[in-house]
Amino acid sequence: MADAGGPAAGGAPVVAVDCNGADLGPGEVAAGAALAAQQGARVLLFGPARELGPACDGVTIVDAPVSIAKASDPARAVRAEPDASIVRAARAVADGEADALVCAGGTGAALAAGLFNVRRSAGVFRPALALPLPVPRGTVTLLDVGANTEARREHLVQFAFMGAALARVVLGVAEPRVGLLSNGEEQARGNSVVLETHGELAERVGEDGFFSFVGNVEGGDLLSGEVDVVVTDGFTGNVALKVMEGTSQAVIEAIRDAAATSRRAGAGGLLLRPALGSFRDAIDPERQGGAYLLGLRRLFVVPHGRFGRRGFAEAILRARRGASEDLVGRTHAALAEAGALHERPASATTASLPAP
Repeated sequence: MADAGGPAAGGAPVVAVDCNGADLGPGEVAAGAALAAQQGARVLLFGPARELGPACDGVTIVDAPVSIAKASDPARAVRAEPDASIVRAARAVADGEADALVCAGGTGAALAAGLFNVRRSAGVFRPALALPLPVPRGTVTLLDVGANTEARREHLVQFAFMGAALARVVLGVAEPRVGLLSNGEEQARGNSVVLETHGELAERVGEDGFFSFVGNVEGGDLLSGEVDVVVTDGFTGNVALKVMEGTSQAVIEAIRDAAATSRRAGAGGLLLRPALGSFRDAIDPERQGGAYLLGLRRLFVVPHGRFGRRGFAEAILRARRGASEDLVGRTHAALAEAGALHERPASATTASLPAP
């Protein structure tokens, strides 16, 4: 399979969707697919047909009731359950029946199915989940947000280039500013992996200028707008993301509660309602559609399992746009141009899995 390309069979892209694993059930994912189809998406739904309802124009249902979304060992489950919905969806992408995949279940299952069937792009150490986050002064791309709980220096260095490539290709940032998440801005702060990564990024960026490395950044810099890409391991990135989501929701609820304390506060709340509504919409994770799983030979989008139908519709539309615009191919080309791909030993297997 080639590392890149637009719609596999020509024409409009087809998005394969694994419906199993969503908190609200497969039917909610199917409802999201119907919403996306109303906007022109073509969808292959993999899940228990009896729970997905009737197919609509643009949506084809494939009965695949077996779920491994909650499997404790995703790699083993992918090998043991070839009829699982996520495996069949990934195989459809690998075989050219679909051009991108949306997984409503666990990230681990999506990653394992992707590595075994679609395979990682040539020269990529590990795939990473990259999420562009709207912040008051623009958009910051955070990666990894959950694909790798641990990462070595060479992985984080490549994540920096992958995030910068995504910012250039998708967000149109000519020279992305990249920061390395740490517990302090000083160069000497951080654990051994952060220190090693900082040194290599400072040296490499000085050579090629693919992006501007601003050095270490702290958690508060995720919202400052001073950087375009923030790089970390998947454990730290996932925790940071959930803290941001929880904090924003708590702030909105606190403002709503404060507006109910008196008539004067209520009047102020009415004046603020339009602005707060816009703010709520801007930070709503469902409006973003999910994270890009970068580093595979086809595009995967991973929404949060707790999304409702609107969030899953946005994930499908994000995947369709990414396939239409050849996001995978353009990102891989940018990495090659920057010299950020590594040479794999001839004996290495492309399906080897990172630690969960």
